[in-house]
Amino acid sequence: MPDTSRLFFALWPDDETRQTLTCLKRSLPSKDLKWVQPHNLHVTLVFLGHVDPATELSIKQSVNDISAQPFALTFDSLSYWSKPRVLCLSCKQVAPEAAKLAAELDIRVRANGLPTDSRPYIPHITLARHACHLPDIKFEPIAWRAEAFCLVESCSEAGGVRYKVIQQWPFINPTANLD
Repeated sequence: MPDTSRLFFALWPDDETRQTLTCLKRSLPSKDLKWVQPHNLHVTLVFLGHVDPATELSIKQSVNDISAQPFALTFDSLSYWSKPRVLCLSCKQVAPEAAKLAAELDIRVRANGLPTDSRPYIPHITLARHACHLPDIKFEPIAWRAEAFCLVESCSEAGGVRYKVIQQWPFINPTANLD
């Protein structure tokens, strides 16, 4: 599709969280798996698909006034999703703030004329593709502190896909000094 970008809203990990996720991936059996590269690890909030520049600008402007409090997600389950054949981390308990943020972004995206996924929001981190089963492994839950959301572009490169943060919106921090 000419003059479009493949976009999604996401939570982007800090370096410490990314390193923890990378260590967990190393502990998993790797036969026949296609690992998600460490620089691509994220939590999708809303997938937009192919977006033209005018719609992208409109969506960016429409989310400028979204406010949220920082929140934590605890990724405590390893899941195997058979239809897409992926291994992912998920949360037994979804933080209400995460679901609220995803719902608000979804409303703004649809208001700009783009269809979105109608399934309930499930925060997850895809670790590997081409999976055939769920490995039996124990791991310490991974806490992810979310303090911003971002718009990300999926860029095709010679070595595969690379996700590039286009813009980031920090959450409101109620403990910040407002003087």
